[in-house]
Amino acid sequence: MQKFRLACVTVIVVFLTAGTAVAKDEKERPWAFRPLLKSDVPSVKNTSWPKKRIDYFILAELEKADVKPSPKADERILARRLNFDLIGLPPTEIENFSADAEIEKLLGNPQYGERWARHWLDLTRYTDTTASWLNSTAGAWRYRDWVIDALNVDMPYPDFVKRQLATDLMSETGPEDSVALGFLGLSPMYWKELQLPPEIIKTTVADEWEERVDALGRTFLGLTLACARCHDHKSDPITAADYYALAGVFASVKITDRPMMSEDLWLPVKSARQKVAVIDKKVAALKKKKPKPENLDEQLAVFTAEIAAMKKATPHYDMPMANGVVEAALFVKAKEKGHGTNLEFQEGKGRDLELQKRGDPNDVGDVVPRRFLSVFPSENGEPRRFEKGSGRLELAEALIEDSEPLFARVIVNRVWKQHFGRGLVDTPSDFGKMGDKPTHPELLDDLAARFMQNGWSLKWLHREILGSATWQQTSVAPGSEAADSDNRLYSRMNRLRLDIESWRDSVLAVAGSLDSKIGGEPMDLNSDKNNRRTLYGKINRRDLNKILQIHDFPDPTAHSPKRAETISPLQSLFAINGPLVQSQSEAFAKQIKGDVDVISRAYELLFQREPSAMEREVGGEFLKEATLADYARVLLASNEFLYVD
Repeated sequence: MQKFRLACVTVIVVFLTAGTAVAKDEKERPWAFRPLLKSDVPSVKNTSWPKKRIDYFILAELEKADVKPSPKADERILARRLNFDLIGLPPTEIENFSADAEIEKLLGNPQYGERWARHWLDLTRYTDTTASWLNSTAGAWRYRDWVIDALNVDMPYPDFVKRQLATDLMSETGPEDSVALGFLGLSPMYWKELQLPPEIIKTTVADEWEERVDALGRTFLGLTLACARCHDHKSDPITAADYYALAGVFASVKITDRPMMSEDLWLPVKSARQKVAVIDKKVAALKKKKPKPENLDEQLAVFTAEIAAMKKATPHYDMPMANGVVEAALFVKAKEKGHGTNLEFQEGKGRDLELQKRGDPNDVGDVVPRRFLSVFPSENGEPRRFEKGSGRLELAEALIEDSEPLFARVIVNRVWKQHFGRGLVDTPSDFGKMGDKPTHPELLDDLAARFMQNGWSLKWLHREILGSATWQQTSVAPGSEAADSDNRLYSRMNRLRLDIESWRDSVLAVAGSLDSKIGGEPMDLNSDKNNRRTLYGKINRRDLNKILQIHDFPDPTAHSPKRAETISPLQSLFAINGPLVQSQSEAFAKQIKGDVDVISRAYELLFQREPSAMEREVGGEFLKEATLADYARVLLASNEFLYVD
């Protein structure tokens, strides 16, 4: 949590004298906290250009600046752009291309959920492996697969969020839905050495609560709530009391595996597993015993038989478990005898926290009842109180209802950012005063309002953006680049670099090697047998795979609002000499070597176009001295394969 405190210190320096009271006058409230602005469609001169309502807002600003929009990209470019945007793979064919038809086809493709699940998992600090000392038996991948399925069925965004925070408390969901709790159940946990005094352990526990509040605030509200742990937020209308009101929710839950079957089936399994755990401890102690008993093998055989019999006699003993949470208030207490600390969980209970002065859990003030942020009052003019259990369900409902305008703006901006390479607000997880202001505030509010009116459908939002003239502009526009150099007016499309997932998946796809199976357990990305999508590569939170590390994959210990983009020699070396490209170059060569014109076939599969005369000549000269696999490797490592216009 040190990085959050450093950020807060920076804010304090800049806003040392800033007030923290919530503005009463609506006009004085920061833009992000205001109701959605209702705007009429702007008038424009070039009435033939707009295709969607979005385009009128964009064109109005362009015309004010005397900048013309760029021409529409050609069908090949649009086909590639659509496929990479929606499913993260290159198109297989572009004949008889229709943008609207292609959008519908791709939104109905199960690979859409795979592509967009990865964007969500960046936010939720997803990992396949939790800390070894947690002894978790669950499969984190089940949460990943739940996200894929939810996106594919176009689950309304409020339901999508609500289930991730409190599906176990909802009457309309069952134990099989417990996997949705991975947002909380896969939260980072910090080691607590219980031989240390409670004063130290309390700080570690408070750091965990801070991480949860931070992830919640940034993901769903685009707010840096963790900055209010030590003091009232110095730039946004969030008080320290607000912070502890939310932290109390997370002080009232325990991260644990949850069964994915009903209670009556689970209880006998729980009892049997506890008995097996006792026997396992006896086995471990017996193996460590010195000197070893003469009849060690006999004793071990007896224990092994006991375990096998118990498992056989217990139906559903191996039932799947989900990484989730249960209602349980946590108290850190000194041991009654001797030194050290006890962690006491009071199951089924909620806990209100005391305000911790300067963020120190050993220096506390008044108790702060669990509630929502005071900047978002409910119908009675006061922030919604959380009084049922931990308050997770009430928190989810408050996010959706009481902070609805901001809640909608944040997700709309995230989707916009993925399609354009930058958000209307280019700090997607900071809509506060320290973040960027929207370049097109009326457009953001209009799009958010219509997103809500259309059932909070993410697929509707994709259609609206991708069908616009704004999104379909070419990225090669010298006139636009001169007049709108940083493209804040969206006078052209941004050329975008493929992330590691899309690049690796595309290498496998064009080589004919991609395993299209959806879902299931993760695999080691270093394995030469792993031809699955990169989404299914195993992520270790504490030891991230080197392939991911050198290609700007986000840190799975923290919420990641956008990918860094670096260019390093290691990336080039991996593309040219790495085992992935070498093996797939050979597979690609085998695919095309029977063709009469291998150069044309290579360009068709890789770039969906014919080679130019110069490319054909250079390729022919290269093949006189090198193998077809060598030629394929050069093309797979090319910029044209790495970037999308």
